[in-house]
Amino acid sequence: MPNAPQPRSTAASATLYQQLAEDLSLAIARGTLPPGSRLPSVRRTSQSRQLSLNTVVAAYRVLEDRGLIEARPQSGYYVRARLPSPARSAMMQSSAAKPTENKVLDLIGTVLDAQQTPGFIDLALACPRGSDFYPGNKLARLMGQILRRQPGMVSTYALPPGSERLRVQIARRSMELGMALQAENIILTNGCMEALQLALRAVTKPGDAVGLESPTYFNLLPLFASLGLKAVEIPTDPQHGLSVDAVELLLSEGRISALVAMPNIHNPLGCSMPLEAKKRLARLVNHYQVPLIEDGLYAELQFSDTQAPAAKAFDEDGWIIFCTSYTKTLAPDFRIGWMEGGRFGATLRKLKFASSVAQPMVLSETLGAFLESGGYDHHLRALKRHYAQHVEKVRGLIARHFPAGTRATDPAGGFLIWLELPEACDSVALFHAALAENISIMPGPLYSPGGRYRNAMRLSCCYPLDERYVAALTRVGMLAHQQLSR
Repeated sequence: MPNAPQPRSTAASATLYQQLAEDLSLAIARGTLPPGSRLPSVRRTSQSRQLSLNTVVAAYRVLEDRGLIEARPQSGYYVRARLPSPARSAMMQSSAAKPTENKVLDLIGTVLDAQQTPGFIDLALACPRGSDFYPGNKLARLMGQILRRQPGMVSTYALPPGSERLRVQIARRSMELGMALQAENIILTNGCMEALQLALRAVTKPGDAVGLESPTYFNLLPLFASLGLKAVEIPTDPQHGLSVDAVELLLSEGRISALVAMPNIHNPLGCSMPLEAKKRLARLVNHYQVPLIEDGLYAELQFSDTQAPAAKAFDEDGWIIFCTSYTKTLAPDFRIGWMEGGRFGATLRKLKFASSVAQPMVLSETLGAFLESGGYDHHLRALKRHYAQHVEKVRGLIARHFPAGTRATDPAGGFLIWLELPEACDSVALFHAALAENISIMPGPLYSPGGRYRNAMRLSCCYPLDERYVAALTRVGMLAHQQLSR
């Protein structure tokens, strides 16, 4: 090849890679290469700069070491978003309160009503849509094959315990999260929300105080209210998750009857608890014999190749109830979830039968067949790459369009970003201003029974990042700027 880069001396190569790294650093600092943008491939840079491949790789490694770019498997190098992380969580007064004692539940209703507005742009709900995120065509073909072989399935009542094929696959896959579950102990549910509801009904009674991460998943608040439970907010760090020290204090004082937590890929923070913290949490709930309801909805969406184990993996005496579903990863409309109830299994099976009897067999068999085929592993790898790219692009947009001083999480998985705006910003007012322009966001007070996090908000990156999404997010940033200017 006449234009191939020529070999150079070691000293010259060292100078050249350093110069290339400086040139790219300057381009990033000036915004020529904005956050979230893809760098030219190593080969392309080698050809355009007449440098060896090793020289370009060395320069890119320098930029990686500086935290300016990151490598994404099978995708290339990208400019990292220059956003500070949210402040570490402060200790708070952990008093029990009913979610109905504030306006949070009314605000949740307003957010959900906004979803019905014609032409609205959703930056709010964690509800991926379309073939970019779900293997709908493959599932449809599998379902067709199953019905052709067993046409009588749709005219037969599904009864507990439900599809053995699916439960066997769930038990097999539980090993990925460090658990060793048995198919006969798996209870199929109507999504993760039914699993959480059944778990709370099994281990609490009206008037009980239940520990809850703060911030927490907003839909737990109406669930607590419907069951007559009091929420005790527990500090949850944006990088390290639930404060185990605070949990230990509450347990030692006998102040909570149960605990609900998301140790892996927290909603809304996107963080995971360190391994030792999960082990300690499991030891504590077993020692004090207070049930932990572990919400593992996003656990399979960890970006790292090696999956961090669930807290349930360290459950010695059955005091941890694990709940999850396939709505975020595989088939939202199937509403297939599952739970493993430990020592509460018999009670949970009775509650499930009284609540909704069983899950549809044809849907369960379809998921079981997909898991059995190995298609889920391939789909999950692609989905995690997709979400990692979306998250980084959205963080880049936040860095470019939101006010100075804005902080954002860098999630370890999933597709949610938690923003802390400057103190003077009011995310509820921002929600209403955006809603007037057919844009839906999730204001921070939704994630606290006490209505905290007034200057925070959650964004979802589970939609196509098309012109409408980018324009809507840019507009929200402008509205935040306008708030501050007033």
